[in-house]
Amino acid sequence: MRPLDDVTVVSLEQAVAVPYATRLLADLGARVIKVERPDGGDFARHYDTTCGEVSSYFAWTNVGKQSLTLDLKHPDAARVLHDLVATADVVLCNLSPAAARRLGVDADSLRRVKPDLVIGELSGYGDSGPYASRKAFDALIQSETGLIDLTGEDDVTARAGISVADIAAGVQLQSAVLAALLHRARTGEGATLGLSLFDALAEWMHQPMLYAAGTGRAAPRTGAHHPSIAPYGPFTCADGTVHLAVQNDPQWRRLCDLLGRPDLADDPRFTTVTSRVAHRPALHAELDFTAWTTAALLEALDGADVPAALTRSVTDLPNHPQLTARNRQTSIPVPHGRVTALRPPVDSTAWDWTPAAVPALGEHTAQVLRELGYSTEQIARLRDQSAI
Repeated sequence: MRPLDDVTVVSLEQAVAVPYATRLLADLGARVIKVERPDGGDFARHYDTTCGEVSSYFAWTNVGKQSLTLDLKHPDAARVLHDLVATADVVLCNLSPAAARRLGVDADSLRRVKPDLVIGELSGYGDSGPYASRKAFDALIQSETGLIDLTGEDDVTARAGISVADIAAGVQLQSAVLAALLHRARTGEGATLGLSLFDALAEWMHQPMLYAAGTGRAAPRTGAHHPSIAPYGPFTCADGTVHLAVQNDPQWRRLCDLLGRPDLADDPRFTTVTSRVAHRPALHAELDFTAWTTAALLEALDGADVPAALTRSVTDLPNHPQLTARNRQTSIPVPHGRVTALRPPVDSTAWDWTPAAVPALGEHTAQVLRELGYSTEQIARLRDQSAI
């Protein structure tokens, strides 16, 4: 038994944030029924074509789900959705608040169908305030929260390389759903959960916000180097790049000894973390690793107990020696193919995880409707009417 084996989640989802939350719930055993538009489904299916016939985003966030097509604008869809919601424990939605109310899938409407539901509503900026009606996508939220302004080097800003707003929201939504299910088990009461992409990433920006409030300025953009610790960043070797993470004075002194430069440790410009940051260009000029291979330097740093890592390409990640040694890779079926993916990061002695498929569009529509009591003739009629 996995923790959520008896939990059914109905998700009116698209893109990344809510699909990621429901993927995490599916990893824990929940039955996730993904409601998609008949005319193409979740638009994230088609971001790219790198995983069979679906995108890398879709393959990542939809493992282990069932796909049911339903045109929520069709007059017959309301009954189907009503019947489906009546079987659910959790309903999640990332339609805009206005669209959800218009289609009758907002929390108030759903709770009239089933009062003990756990309902999660994700929006871009929330359902009130001056930004409530604005479109919100990951890069836009990165921009509004100051992450893009914080990221980059000198005068060049950069978007974070992954969808951090979506991931932040997905993780926090999953956590809230688990808490709400525990609350329901204790009290019998459902719960409505409200979350916005903006609030989710604003939480992750808490430390930079506090730093800026305390200093009167944002931390400087320093590329891959740390804005308030040095030496902390990438350094060029003879055959690649090693990333140092020297966080305190003992580590700094051991690095100087390893380099045969104990004088650097006593140089007034470099004796403390603060002074090393203040004199970063001079510090970097003194740290020359170009005669070292990455393997030799990492071995020496490990021996000296100085934190460091090899800077790798993402193309190296599937065959990373640590993933391989710990058997973290797995094979996932996707529509018209298979992809090598990663197992969930948390191992448990209480339950096991086995890889499941990424669904084709509408793959489980007939199965789900039969379970709801629809006859073959009724299903055919709904399909002929383009309701499913």
